[in-house]
Amino acid sequence: MAARQTLTSAVLTTAAAGTLLLQLLVLPVWLLPADPRWGWLLVPLALTTVPLWSLIHEGIHGTLLRDRRWNDRLARVLATGYGAPFSLLKTGHLLHHRFSRTRRERTEVYDPARTTWLAAARGYYPRLLGGLYLLEAASVLLAALPAAGWRWLVRRTDSLDSVTGLLLERVSRRGTLHRFRVEALAVVTTYAAAVLAYGRHAWLLAAAVGGRALLVSMADNAYHYRTRLERPLEAMNLRLPRSLELFVLAFNLHSVHHRHPGLHWYELRAAFHADADEWHLGWATAVVRQLRGPVPEPALRGLDRVTAAR
Repeated sequence: MAARQTLTSAVLTTAAAGTLLLQLLVLPVWLLPADPRWGWLLVPLALTTVPLWSLIHEGIHGTLLRDRRWNDRLARVLATGYGAPFSLLKTGHLLHHRFSRTRRERTEVYDPARTTWLAAARGYYPRLLGGLYLLEAASVLLAALPAAGWRWLVRRTDSLDSVTGLLLERVSRRGTLHRFRVEALAVVTTYAAAVLAYGRHAWLLAAAVGGRALLVSMADNAYHYRTRLERPLEAMNLRLPRSLELFVLAFNLHSVHHRHPGLHWYELRAAFHADADEWHLGWATAVVRQLRGPVPEPALRGLDRVTAAR
């Protein structure tokens, strides 16, 4: 069984790396010069962002490969192609598991006693429509900051209403910061080379990255939008056809994952049945309904999970 699991992870990782090489090297160097219509290939390639993130997510939880060192190495390679430093993605995601739906991380929630819907919307919609991924990608700029600059940023962003200060503080720790800088350099080098390879077709790469930004940012909070507060272990299971569930590596079974974060992706369906879990919404419905915008905190107080998921 262990050998089969390792083989499965290796095949999936190789496939993901292959799509990244196709997008960043093969397409601009060989295919586009032969025929610009090959640029349409970027549309399905952009959709592979979903399983790519799922594989990185496995690496974050140490379930991509049994050997932890190789697990992290492969996850770093995939994160480089994704366009953001693995250390930042890992730290941010683990903080998400700890603080989800608390004051520090409840993306769509605002306190009407302190602010208005319009004021909350000014930050909410840019984040939803691509901003989350773009902030992850832009984090490479922080690699140039000296230690004093990191300390200043931590002080400026530290707040009980945000995980940003905690995220920056953890990334700025000595060992993690060194890894972050190496990873950021790898991201910058990879995408600078890709831009040069695309040449006059670089706008196609920018459009593909824009598609990735929209996909990542729209999907991120769909599993938590309008769910109960102060429940870090809760999330929604979003219904997908089984073929698409395989495509996203069972990431749609998010309630199961939050209760059992150490399970491999292929173990989540069995845990779903063992826990007598339920479906809360369809995936597309959950994603689109986020366009309703910010939600006042009182609307989510005292609700059970199913009611909050409507």
